[in-house]
Amino acid sequence: MKWVSSASDAAEAVDALEGALAPVLEVLGGTQPDLLLLFISEHHRPAQARIAEPLRKRWPGSLLLGCSARSVIGGGRELEEGPGLSLSAALLPGVSLRPFHLPPDTEPASDADLARLLELPSEGRPHFLLLADPFTSDVETVISELDSGYPESVKLGGIASGGAQPEENVLYLGGETHRSGLVGVALSGNIAVDTIVAQGCRPIGNPMFVTRCRENVLHELDGRLPLDIVQELYEQADPEDQELFRGSLFLGLEMKAGQQEYRQGDFLIRNLAGADTESGALAVAARPQVAQVVQFHLRDARTSAEDLEAQLALYRTRTAHAPPPQGALLFSCLGRGAHLYGHPDHEGEAFRRHLGDVPLAGFFCNGEIGPVQQRTFLHGYTSAYGLFRSAALA
Repeated sequence: MKWVSSASDAAEAVDALEGALAPVLEVLGGTQPDLLLLFISEHHRPAQARIAEPLRKRWPGSLLLGCSARSVIGGGRELEEGPGLSLSAALLPGVSLRPFHLPPDTEPASDADLARLLELPSEGRPHFLLLADPFTSDVETVISELDSGYPESVKLGGIASGGAQPEENVLYLGGETHRSGLVGVALSGNIAVDTIVAQGCRPIGNPMFVTRCRENVLHELDGRLPLDIVQELYEQADPEDQELFRGSLFLGLEMKAGQQEYRQGDFLIRNLAGADTESGALAVAARPQVAQVVQFHLRDARTSAEDLEAQLALYRTRTAHAPPPQGALLFSCLGRGAHLYGHPDHEGEAFRRHLGDVPLAGFFCNGEIGPVQQRTFLHGYTSAYGLFRSAALA
């Protein structure tokens, strides 16, 4: 297995493609890659529909997967606030690639129905790369059904961020360019995929049980009104944290029942969707359950950076005796990057410090797809890494 990743910030799309292509050709020589990944920024929107054609003509036997984005990641660089084109190529001996497109308004009734619609393998343990249009795809249903049908498989990807309205995003799949729905590829055979999901939050207060709720509304936590607890936490916080309460307060939901101790990273982070000052209830962008453990969280640049370092270090420790991955993808939230950290390339630099010069590519997403505690979720404000190696080396 071999991966190579490159990127260009040239202002013209043709120049950007040539600039990104040159390092790929230098590494691959005349070898045709099995998988091509193309991410292109919104600055190149006039050329997005046709920019993939030179790649298809050069490597007609390669599978192309990609999408448009506000900003792209390639060659370990994060090209924000300007034009960017990211190109990656992978040689995947012994790996079967099965591409699929799920058109808009296609609602699978079950995991078996989804497997039929996407013509997915009925056996084995394929891993999935998923890219979706934010306006015309039901990503959460798709990943839920994939989790049900393929519980041991990794599902990873992101929501295209290159358009502000329907028909403005592009999704590349093989010889076709789509403007709606969801595209992806199932990879099976001699491939292993590891994941790192950094949600970038730190817990405040104590873990609590949900003692009364209905659908997505919390009515009691440990027998108390949720808004009373938030007010108490606010009054106990220092001035810097009090500022974060105004826009960076979240709820973490336990993902593994029965834990005796909870640490940063043990929760699925979800937005608070509203509050009722009369009843003291809180609405959450999730459906909590009675007896589930939850804890409030705050997010800022320092916390996000510390969490990223901790997750990368944990992965490095966990895989200390394993061969390094041959390639990696990063699906990061639009709210991270230079907007959060104050300078570009923060996550790519952290990745290299911990894991070396593994080819890294991806884009800044409208939502990130990745696992937490063996279940797959659509995240926000998160960075989801996928790390690829031959299964024989895993």
